[in-house]
Amino acid sequence: MGKDRDAEGGIYSADSRIDKDIDANISRVKSLFADWGDIVERRFTVRRTGMDVYAEDTTGSADETSASVGAIYVVYIDGLCDNGLIEDTIIKPVTWEWRHEHGSSLWEAMDSFETQSADIKAENDFKNVMFSILKGDTAVFVSDADQAFVVSSKKLPVRGVEESSTEGGMRGPRDSFNESIRTSTALIRRRIKDTRLKLIQNTIGVRSRTEYGIMYIEDIAEKKLVEQVKERMNEYEIDAIFDSGMAEHLMEKKWYRPFPVFQSTTRPDKAAAALADGRVVIVFDNSPEVLIAPATINTLFQTADDYYNRWPVATFARIIRYIAAFIAVGLPGFYIAVTCYHREVIPDKLLYAIAVARNQLSFPIVLEVLIMELLFELLREAGIRLPSQLGNTIGVVGGLIVGQAAVEAGIVSTIVVIVVALTAIASFAIPNEAFASVFRLLKFLTILAAAFFGLYGFLLVMLLLIYHLAGLNSFGVPYMAPVVTCGYAEDGMEDFVIRKPIKKIIFRPAWANHRERRRLRKK
Repeated sequence: MGKDRDAEGGIYSADSRIDKDIDANISRVKSLFADWGDIVERRFTVRRTGMDVYAEDTTGSADETSASVGAIYVVYIDGLCDNGLIEDTIIKPVTWEWRHEHGSSLWEAMDSFETQSADIKAENDFKNVMFSILKGDTAVFVSDADQAFVVSSKKLPVRGVEESSTEGGMRGPRDSFNESIRTSTALIRRRIKDTRLKLIQNTIGVRSRTEYGIMYIEDIAEKKLVEQVKERMNEYEIDAIFDSGMAEHLMEKKWYRPFPVFQSTTRPDKAAAALADGRVVIVFDNSPEVLIAPATINTLFQTADDYYNRWPVATFARIIRYIAAFIAVGLPGFYIAVTCYHREVIPDKLLYAIAVARNQLSFPIVLEVLIMELLFELLREAGIRLPSQLGNTIGVVGGLIVGQAAVEAGIVSTIVVIVVALTAIASFAIPNEAFASVFRLLKFLTILAAAFFGLYGFLLVMLLLIYHLAGLNSFGVPYMAPVVTCGYAEDGMEDFVIRKPIKKIIFRPAWANHRERRRLRKK
């Protein structure tokens, strides 16, 4: 047997068949897992004494007497596997509770009588067996059989189901996804008890073999959308994927566009609501965030609380978020434009207050704003990297102390501190972090444009931003739906800036299957 290796985790590519000679299989396993301190492998020889059958540990020995029924070889990775499950379902039945009569082979006896697990399957591909071991399953090789048993025995080290730390809310469930793909899919299935909720599971990453699942409701989601998601997932081959964010970047058609074309969430209720709207949810192992496609500006401004609160409250909150987005991207640039080029638009008393505040300053307005904006971004980044309790303290106390000290030192004016602080607060009001980060980045573009061209530069950046957004799409859905036409404004206004009462939201968005557009009927 050759030792040419393919790119898939070091598994032999020359021959993927399982040998009937158990010693040959043991040799291959030992070669692959050489220098693995956490690999557990044990060989048992099943012997017959008179009418009794028993097993004994013969690890490291290939001797079998004429009275032997055969041998089994158990292998798994310590830390990824439930050791007690293997003892109860494989080891104990074979060594202590053998019930099979004479006549059939050891494989047939174990397959039909001895193994005490429902989640067990026969596998005849050696590479698939190795991949199963790497995922936390247990492999059982049997003498004189060209197959192996794969027992689902995963017990991965993951966090419990906790409250989301990034998408809080006043109402609604408190659970969130964790790093286990099976926990994440279970949390969604707990909310949608429908046989038409499908899960297509596969792996991505030649070396990481990261599991992912594409979830959709068969009769609501458009088949074309599901196929597009599948094609995007299979478009590239990469060594490793460690988080859904990496896969998101691979699936983007135009990498240079800053706005996200996927919506990410850690809340199962939001993912379930997206599925009910005809969207597709992509769940990744090792990632607490799932991806939702398609995504629009409207969906990125929505929160789960919007549907749990009264409709006037939800509508007011959405209006605040849209205003916050404009403040986050435009307020510093607008302030620079009117104070440097268009002072006539400022009321006299406010202009006088600004002049008094800047009386002792030596820096121009543009430099003031840039210094404070960069300072707040620095404090924000430091707060993220520090432990949670200390990070909150640094963010609040640092902003107050540094801002006050900068004013007293004559570096910036109080008006600039107010403008920059209001801009930072507005950016935190945008519910999607990836979406909000783009606005924080674009504000520097508006600052520079306003510094060079005043209000003309500011308005030009705003127009270019709208033009850019109008040209974006997410899996064929216009990014600015339902503002745009082409059928997306037909029913989308029911759940736009003004969120109508639940009994008035009768139709699903236009990306859903047209046969299942109606979601609400009166009995």
